[in-house]
Amino acid sequence: MNGSDSTSTVPSSGAPRRSDATRGAILAAARERFATDGYERATIRAIAKDANIDPSMVMRYYRNKEGLFAAAVAIDLRLPDVSGADRRQDAGRILVEHFLDMWENNEVLTALLRVGVTNQAGAERMQGILRDQLLPVARQVCPDPEQVPARAALMTSQLLGLALTRYVLRMPPAVGLARAEIVAWLAPTIQRYLTAPSP
Repeated sequence: MNGSDSTSTVPSSGAPRRSDATRGAILAAARERFATDGYERATIRAIAKDANIDPSMVMRYYRNKEGLFAAAVAIDLRLPDVSGADRRQDAGRILVEHFLDMWENNEVLTALLRVGVTNQAGAERMQGILRDQLLPVARQVCPDPEQVPARAALMTSQLLGLALTRYVLRMPPAVGLARAEIVAWLAPTIQRYLTAPSP
């Protein structure tokens, strides 16, 4: 067997890894640019420059700015099931702990919040994610189906308020809170919003 034969059967595994790395660089640059400039002012050319790649590569993977934006802010919150009787009574704590895990370990969620507070397109995207993913959770435990949207909105106000002050604005008192303190303060409020009788 000659040298060329021995190497020709070795599969190339570098291309997929390079593709993933390129996509990751594009999405990271896009989130930063959308958060800084807003949807309207952000350009494919500027995002490509930030990612240190040719603009044609952005177009190749995402076709246009709309496709890139959708990919950059897509996220599955992976919300826990709180429908069981035992979990229903502890839904506030379960959800607060879950969101703390998400905020602290998923930079996409923080980027989405930054985009959401700087431009309308980001706000609409965030509204859609919260509507599609939080409403079903509230529906599992809310005592009155007609109040689900209002209760989910109140729950969201607390969770996003914490995220904004702790992870985006990084206000020292919010950053300085220990995880156990956050859960102790916030979980009863979330629980009340979800399950308490209507005032």
